Amino acid sequence: MRILLTRPRLDAVETARALEARGHQVLIDPVLDIVLEAPDGLDLQGVQALLATSRNGVRALAAATPRRDLPLMAVGRSTAALARECGFPDVRDADGDVDDLTRVAVAELDPAAGPLVHAAGAETAGDLKGALAESGFEVRREVLYRAVANDRISAEAAAALVARRIDAVLFFSPRSAEAFARVLDNMGLTSVAESLVAFCISPRAAEIARRLPYRVVVSAPRPNQDALLSCVDRHAAGERHR
Repeated sequence: MRILLTRPRLDAVETARALEARGHQVLIDPVLDIVLEAPDGLDLQGVQALLATSRNGVRALAAATPRRDLPLMAVGRSTAALARECGFPDVRDADGDVDDLTRVAVAELDPAAGPLVHAAGAETAGDLKGALAESGFEVRREVLYRAVANDRISAEAAAALVARRIDAVLFFSPRSAEAFARVLDNMGLTSVAESLVAFCISPRAAEIARRLPYRVVVSAPRPNQDALLSCVDRHAAGERHR
């Protein structure tokens, strides 16, 4: 398949390699840019563990503190893998979404052992802090990065969409699905969605994608890259056998 990849560039490059290895063609054109927010001293005194709900959170946390001695609870495999690459030796993988991360934290941590720090973006999905508070945990939400939506896509991507040289678009977050819809509206390109398959990492992202008239909207069975790319492969195989 010919795929438009809209996720922020650092992660898009890795995803593009995985897609190309599976025989797909990829055009990278992020609709979100990640900006790290330098904290005025990230205080981790007395903290028992760190929480990361995205790869961007891990990058921001690694940039904000030299400490690597605290356990880090990661939302999924990709986030956990990046945390290990960034030098965090004690990483727990919830292998899912915010609800799974909450369950793992409640099972493995002690509310009396100290507060938790969530390395968060300015906008986050779910209420991790509230969910953990119900089990007696104190959670400090530290905003360490923000995702800035682009107003337009590149001329190359726009031309490819208009010429129907793109078969599918991938959304790794509800925010990216929303940002892409806004970009198409800004550029008068909403109708191009009719020829596209939208592959979404979660039901929430798929819900937002359905606001546009995509040919098909597919939601991954698990909120991770492997599950999403498997959806792409299955759909591509089905298209070839029509």
